[in-house]
Amino acid sequence: MVMSFRVSDLQMLLGFVGRSKSGLKHELVTRALQLVQFDCSPEVFKKIKELYETRYAKKNSEPGQPQQHRPPEALSIHSSYDRGSTVARTSLSTPNIDYPALYGKYLNGLGRLPPKVVKPEVRLVKLPFYTTLDELLKPTELVPQNNEKLQESPCIFALTPRQVELIRNSRELQAGVKSVQVVLRICYTDTSSPQEDQYPPNIAVKVNHSYCSVPGYYPSNKPGVEPKRPCRPINLTHLMYLSAATNRITVTWGNYGKSYSVGLYLVRQMTSAELLQRLKTIGIKHPELCKALVKEKLRLDPDSEIATTGVRVSLICPLVKMRLSVPCRAETCAHLQCFDAVFYLQMNEKKPTWMCPVCDKPAPYDQLIIDGLLSKILTECEDADEIEYLVDGSWCPIKAEKERSCSPQCPILVLGSSDVNGLLPTPNGNGENGKVTADVVDLTLDSSSSEEEEEEDEEDDDDDDGPQPKRRCSYEKGLVSAC
Repeated sequence: MVMSFRVSDLQMLLGFVGRSKSGLKHELVTRALQLVQFDCSPEVFKKIKELYETRYAKKNSEPGQPQQHRPPEALSIHSSYDRGSTVARTSLSTPNIDYPALYGKYLNGLGRLPPKVVKPEVRLVKLPFYTTLDELLKPTELVPQNNEKLQESPCIFALTPRQVELIRNSRELQAGVKSVQVVLRICYTDTSSPQEDQYPPNIAVKVNHSYCSVPGYYPSNKPGVEPKRPCRPINLTHLMYLSAATNRITVTWGNYGKSYSVGLYLVRQMTSAELLQRLKTIGIKHPELCKALVKEKLRLDPDSEIATTGVRVSLICPLVKMRLSVPCRAETCAHLQCFDAVFYLQMNEKKPTWMCPVCDKPAPYDQLIIDGLLSKILTECEDADEIEYLVDGSWCPIKAEKERSCSPQCPILVLGSSDVNGLLPTPNGNGENGKVTADVVDLTLDSSSSEEEEEEDEEDDDDDDGPQPKRRCSYEKGLVSAC
């Protein structure tokens, strides 16, 4: 029925449910088919029947036209009520079905199709590295078809010419990987809050005739800890037909009690450099606002017995132990310490965790700010690795204390006792006040050099004709080796 509608009929149907009425006819047909697949409420069916009957009633009322008519053959739409497939799909068959009779029985409550209960939709969290361009398939629950542990759920869809053009004209992030992609996202079927990507057990994704690679597990270095799998959007673009041809996607998954939903999206993948540039454009906090925050942190609390006169902030990034270049932190963090936005974005591009390295609390991208005051300090203070904020909002550098240099004199360990006055005897053999010099140990003497000297003496002894007595020690009399 929907396929036989004219543009005006399609616009009236889409306007009835509050959908966009702009676009070419094939785009309107696609929206109408999706409407039938996912929002097949009695009101929608009634509107479709009304538009259908109105059109053919006008056609039959014209003079010279026969009074009987037959509905044209159209694409049959198997919605989510079709338990033969858990994901809504479009079939290319054209059976001879009496659509008015079918929908009439349904509207009169005599059909087999149960009335659809409007439920809250499953929502997925927004991913900073992916910008959604189109929603090809809204999150749809994977419903098991039987009692088997391994289930299959197919989905058939086609790209519009505009979507194909976007993919073909997009730049390459790397060899064979376009920035505009068709991705598959899977999550728990939970409508209480936006859901993160979560794969079901034994997942496998087949696109047309080839299997798509799914991210593997991260090995765990801790004993007794199971390896984790990074759940990310699965890129299907390289296996799809970039034309008007239909694409078939089959999701194989393990049925172990938990419910999952899948969605298809046309996205543009961003890089860490692009996110950094966007953060520099819209995420810099003015130095005066940062200064006011410092004063607020150091403000005297009348209920506290301890007065804080300053707070130290390191200019070294806690992630890479290097000097900060773009000081950044989350607005939700209570500390003034910053981390480097460059390395933070690069690390989350490879393994997204979005956790603050200072306080170990969530620090998502949309809550990141660049500290304008600390950025200014980094340009003015180049010879210090730490600063201290004062109560008036000012700051002062804290230079590291230089290590004390070793004394140039050789350390000497006294083996004998000192005189009664506690004066240490000198190592020159003439003690103070004519006293006898005590035996001392020269700690600068290298044991390895003494051993080499001993080996040389032994070689010299071997060269002599007669046997020579072996020297026990090569040190001077009165000295003992420190080793």
